[in-house]
Amino acid sequence: MTMAHDVARLAGLLADPTRAAFCLAMLDGRAWTGTELAAHAGVAASTASEHLNRLVAGGLLVERRQGRHRYVQLANPKAADLLEGFIGHLGPSREQPTGLRAVSASAALARGRTCYDHLAGRLGVAIADGMTSAGLLNQSDGFAITDAGFDWLTGTLGIGAADLRGTRRPLARACLDWTERRSHLGGTGGAHLLRRFLDSGWIKRIGTGRAVRVTPSGATALRDLLAIDANALDLA
Repeated sequence: MTMAHDVARLAGLLADPTRAAFCLAMLDGRAWTGTELAAHAGVAASTASEHLNRLVAGGLLVERRQGRHRYVQLANPKAADLLEGFIGHLGPSREQPTGLRAVSASAALARGRTCYDHLAGRLGVAIADGMTSAGLLNQSDGFAITDAGFDWLTGTLGIGAADLRGTRRPLARACLDWTERRSHLGGTGGAHLLRRFLDSGWIKRIGTGRAVRVTPSGATALRDLLAIDANALDLA
């Protein structure tokens, strides 16, 4: 029964809408203050503090203190994977956004977004498909970076080999995309791809949320690197 109790305790951490809202917000990979999260969820600061203490104690979040400020963020990629798994299990939302702002925000997230530390949405799936077509990623049995793919990451994109292999985290992981209903690339490879795209200016964040857009130079890079037509996929 020990395992059953552990599963129930973990599920209980997300069994409150406020705590769930906090965790979903932190899928953007940033560290948030309690004040920011309270405003995001529409609750009092004291209520937010109680929920955050429980999430930290339960291991889903970690906290950092800088002077008088307390920041919290998802504990690790496993916590992000857990949340994305929940979302993927739920399937498409039956509640459609209304109003121009909500519809635009929803469309932007579906087009391209960060999933904790890697790319998701139509952009993320297109990159996974492009890598597969180019022989860089094998999707036949889960996700696996091929030898050619590793050379592409370290050579063409200039990502350090030690950075890719020097961790217990898998190099490639299939992450079910909740808007596309197909998998995008997670794992260490996916994380470094996101960093490379951001550092190169190939994508830009839209506001302070998770949505990203492909820049003109990014559209060129996608075409040259992976034969992806960003305009045809409405990514640019």
